[in-house]
Amino acid sequence: MPPFSRGFRGRPRRDVDPARIPPGQYVVDDFPVLSAGPTPRTALDEWSFTIDGAVDRPVSWPWEEFLALPSETFTVDIHCVTKWSKLGTSWTGVSVDTLLEGLDTEASHVTAWSDGGYTTNLPLADLTSGRAWVVYSFADQPLEAEHGGPARLLVPHLYFWKSAKWVRGLTLTAQDEPGFWESAGYHNRGDPWKEQRYWND
Repeated sequence: MPPFSRGFRGRPRRDVDPARIPPGQYVVDDFPVLSAGPTPRTALDEWSFTIDGAVDRPVSWPWEEFLALPSETFTVDIHCVTKWSKLGTSWTGVSVDTLLEGLDTEASHVTAWSDGGYTTNLPLADLTSGRAWVVYSFADQPLEAEHGGPARLLVPHLYFWKSAKWVRGLTLTAQDEPGFWESAGYHNRGDPWKEQRYWND
């Protein structure tokens, strides 16, 4: 597995509102690519998205059915734990609220899992009430594989490793189960405004 950088170096920007930039971050114009391993590539006719675990019934959508779900186009700022922030990013995808409609659960946490074996854990509350989406378009274009396409989780209020690339499902759980980077020492929640980068932050 290639090393994961603890941070890039950048200059403060004077042309952006500093209130939009969490502590320790700097703004980039490009879209850096960081991954824990090789980029998986799944054919769309083999792709599906699943919600399972502590739910009354598991549900799954193949690609075409997923695209037919009600979608939203929205603009958010994103913040990587390696200290870059990209402002005003535009995405299209399906709200996690929409995916959970009609499902009964007493779960308090979620494990997002992806092609390639990646997982990350989140409180269910961080994925609901309009706070998270499964997105398949960036800047009005299909999401490129290097950025997590065909679909990735997007949780913009947390550090970007929580926005799992190549996401294929959400497993709802009664207890918190640390994912890939969390097990390696990254913070369990990852709030950029609190600089929750590592376990001791």
